[in-house]
Amino acid sequence: MRWLKFTAAGKTSWGLVEGDTVLTVSGDPFGEWQKTAQSHALKDVKIELPLMPRTFYCVGLNYLKHLKEAADKTGTVPNVPDRPEIGYRAQNALIAHDEDVVIPATATEKIHYEGELVVVIGKKAKHLSEADAMSCVFGYTIGNDVSERSWQKADRGLWRAKNADTFKPMGPWIETDVDLDKMETSIKVNGKETGRFRTNDMIFGVVPFIVELTKYFTLWPGDVIWMGTDGASPDIKAGDLVEIELTGIGTLRNRFVKEPALAKS
Repeated sequence: MRWLKFTAAGKTSWGLVEGDTVLTVSGDPFGEWQKTAQSHALKDVKIELPLMPRTFYCVGLNYLKHLKEAADKTGTVPNVPDRPEIGYRAQNALIAHDEDVVIPATATEKIHYEGELVVVIGKKAKHLSEADAMSCVFGYTIGNDVSERSWQKADRGLWRAKNADTFKPMGPWIETDVDLDKMETSIKVNGKETGRFRTNDMIFGVVPFIVELTKYFTLWPGDVIWMGTDGASPDIKAGDLVEIELTGIGTLRNRFVKEPALAKS
């Protein structure tokens, strides 16, 4: 199933995408729901953020090529992690498909993107084993992990480099039926492919991260886990259009724009 949060005729609803049509649903995918008689053409609706997560987990340096790229930039030897490492991102950074990523007026030219698989949790879970880790997964969507690299180097934390408003596009919908082993991630900038990799070629996959997370935290319906990226991205500038496609899910598309210069006081 392909679950979409959308707005049509001034009303925001859940729906199921079937081809080029959205079937309106009463209820939500994490509880009771049923199809209604109402439908819309997909092209006529405003696609909203798939959900606002209770907790926004993320994974860093989870692909070998990306790990090597990071090490090469600092002149160090790649330090391959021996266990899953988990971080967090801010909800305020989330935006939907086709909404603009706003480059802050004070940012440098070192704005990068990263195409990521996003795992959507569907039920409450704690202390899961490898055998039952996937039982809490509802589906998957797509994330674009935007970063301001100069701030990332300058600050002790990632508070603005990763979490500035609009820096985390996510969507366009939640797909419940995918084959991770057959999935590829491809990224285009202004229609030109800039990266492609096998989505499931992670150092640690979905199962190890869920096992590690649930040792310490309760996962709740609607929580998300962003699974990292491979390779490196070029600098992005205002006007650029980034499209991230994941096999079996779809394409997340967002344009980058520049925030107007701040007025001097």
